[in-house]
Amino acid sequence: MRGLALYEVDLLSRLVGINTDSIEKMNYMAAAELVRGEAEDLGLEARIYDGAGAAGDSRPRPNVVVRLKGGSDKTLIVAAHYDVVPSGDGWTYPPYKLTLVDDKAYGRGAADDKSSIAAALGALKLLSERGSSKLNIILAVTCDEEVGGEAGLGYLAEKKVVDGDYGLVLDAAPDAVYAGACGIVWGKITIEGLQGHAAYPHEALNPIDEAVKVFTSLRRFSKGRERIYSRLPAPPNSPHRRVWGRFTLTMLNAGWKENVIPRTCEARFDMRICPDENPLEAIDGLNGFIEALKPKVKAKISCEIGKVWPPYYTDPRHLFVEAFRRAASKAAKSRLNIAGELVANDGRWLAGLGIPTISFGALRRCTRIHGVDEHVHIPDLILVRDSIVNLAEDGITEST
Repeated sequence: MRGLALYEVDLLSRLVGINTDSIEKMNYMAAAELVRGEAEDLGLEARIYDGAGAAGDSRPRPNVVVRLKGGSDKTLIVAAHYDVVPSGDGWTYPPYKLTLVDDKAYGRGAADDKSSIAAALGALKLLSERGSSKLNIILAVTCDEEVGGEAGLGYLAEKKVVDGDYGLVLDAAPDAVYAGACGIVWGKITIEGLQGHAAYPHEALNPIDEAVKVFTSLRRFSKGRERIYSRLPAPPNSPHRRVWGRFTLTMLNAGWKENVIPRTCEARFDMRICPDENPLEAIDGLNGFIEALKPKVKAKISCEIGKVWPPYYTDPRHLFVEAFRRAASKAAKSRLNIAGELVANDGRWLAGLGIPTISFGALRRCTRIHGVDEHVHIPDLILVRDSIVNLAEDGITEST
């Protein structure tokens, strides 16, 4: 199987060898130059666009846009990202040296999302050599997806550097065609009491005690979110038949010394919005729940919304969705179903332009994405490549 993807595995090895830590913004330009040089070697037009202005700092945010002209007035945008999360400790294999074991390739970003870059360039290589694409293809290889994507695909979309008729985000699993992805609401809930000495708890109002009541009540809100369902089926092996809403407390902060009762206790949360759900309605629901709690606790409660990343939804009956499902099913040699992603991805930037957008990729749940010993199955890399080739060669028409 490895022999069928020599080009892609070699490219993936070079990509993994560059540590593109999204927190430190490491080696972004080196990765972008690698992708641009590779595309130009294939005879493709490639250009780097710096999204630093959208990031609000002076560090470069290079994004590579590669263009293949096909025999159509329709344009497919394919998006992938080169930034990765930090590797952490405890790896069996070196995180920044691709290690091949049987049909698996290990390394940070081997799955998320450098496999997608290798697969996409592999597809463009085949299409360019054959001259067989019925679609114009724009490949956007971007930065900062792991931290929101504002300086990556968000920048390219806002500036209309990329625009087209269809969007394919290569940042999902190959077990379904994903016709939407969840949105995210991040925020914090603050419980404010009365600071005091731990020897005199009767003279203070401990916000931690009050927070326990609040957090217990929020379990009811979380259960309520689980009863909000999307029209899209859930990914394979999910606990629900359809994509569902979620609310999770993820961080706690209170106090700084053992003998001091703190003034505040703060909880951070992650609320997942269904692909076809209105984020503002979900936020209103949370605020209403918090308001109803206020008379039941002695401390002051406030809820502050931080980031809101909208979801996106594409009608599964859309001709693009059906065309890609056929192309991917042909490559997989089995019929793939339609589903909705539980996570968020860069598709929201394309969907925000009114572009029908789906996601696919080689990021199986078992590949330890963001974890130790992340890896990709090489057959999945081939599957993604061939799915793009099939779509481009078959085209997208009303009769598809």
